[in-house]
Amino acid sequence: MAVAPERVGPDSEVVREWLAEYVFETMRTETLDQVVERLDTAIVAKVPELADRDMRRDLAASTRSHARTMLSGLTTDGLEFVIPEEAHALARTIARRGFELRVLLRTYHSGMDAVLEYMNDVIDQHKVPRELERAVMLRLFDRSTKWISMSVEQLTDTYMEEREQVLRAALNRRTETVRALLAGDEIDTELASVRLGYRLSQQHVAFVLWADEPAAELGGDGEMVGLLDRVATELAGALGSNRVLTLPSGASGMWAWAGLDTARAEELSAPGALELALSGLPLAPVRVAFGVPTGQLSGFRESHREAVAARQVAERGAAAARVTAYRAVEVAYLAGADEAAMHGLVARELRALAGRDVNAARLRETLHAYLLSRRSPESAARLLGVHKNTVRYRIQRIEELLGHSIEQRGLALEIAMACVAAYGVDALP
Repeated sequence: MAVAPERVGPDSEVVREWLAEYVFETMRTETLDQVVERLDTAIVAKVPELADRDMRRDLAASTRSHARTMLSGLTTDGLEFVIPEEAHALARTIARRGFELRVLLRTYHSGMDAVLEYMNDVIDQHKVPRELERAVMLRLFDRSTKWISMSVEQLTDTYMEEREQVLRAALNRRTETVRALLAGDEIDTELASVRLGYRLSQQHVAFVLWADEPAAELGGDGEMVGLLDRVATELAGALGSNRVLTLPSGASGMWAWAGLDTARAEELSAPGALELALSGLPLAPVRVAFGVPTGQLSGFRESHREAVAARQVAERGAAAARVTAYRAVEVAYLAGADEAAMHGLVARELRALAGRDVNAARLRETLHAYLLSRRSPESAARLLGVHKNTVRYRIQRIEELLGHSIEQRGLALEIAMACVAAYGVDALP
């Protein structure tokens, strides 16, 4: 029967009849298997993450269930399909495998391309009358795009829910393992390494990261964790490591370890080496405190303990330094463990230099530079940016106020000045 082209639209009865015959033929098991194999082959060619046997099996189940649901609705008026469970299962598998959401999205976009290419071939093979061809393709395109859009929307939710559960479970395992290691519990080192994805038998440098602002002010917990994780990776890279273990320690804090080669660990153990390696690295709004690099499971624990201690000093200190290394503040940490005792030490050793006025502060700065420069007026002058005679005059004045030579109480003065340098005026009595 001849049909006037202008009267044939995607919803015409003649289009429905043609599609009904096509659906009846395609729903046969043998034909459907061939369709599924063709579509899956096209998808895997563009999404190689789905190529292994288990992924391919889940993909086939999803494609087959999609095809049956889609085909059964081609001739109906509405589009009230229910996404098949097999499709949800594939989305969950993609999440469990650790693939990003884009793998799921690429799967459906590639599937859409494969379906349209397949339908073009079907129309050519069935020699669809020219007056029907456009209308059939329009109906197929409309149904396919709506189906894909609806599937992607719902399956993205499925993926995200599963991904969150997977990450939470992995985080829980990592947290339990790390806490057991830090507590000194009996645990198999090799098994712990596998659980963490981080080798415990290597050299480590531990560091703790935290932000100046609460997580809520920086986009929430998720954004904060992402920021700290990125900074941890950048810090490790700057130290020459691509082996990083991170663990959120709070809403705006993170513990981290970087694996190092033995030679690099020795280099970074030297005083000032960590600060130098990280100088110029943009860290704001993040601050970081490092332990001393050392090896094996004991080093994993010890370096972390030192990093936590360095953070305590950094947060008590007057200067908001972005990087604090334990080697630089070890004396201040030990002396500051008993705050009253520290104040007594500083008052007793610095005497008049413990004042809070500008002159006392200038003399303390000179004394600190002089001690750091191994009692060299010339080196101290370079640190301070003043003439060496100025340093000599100030040293003379310092010794008058102390009532004895610097050498007479050199070690005690170094400890007192280390406390003042780390804690600022909070170290003063």
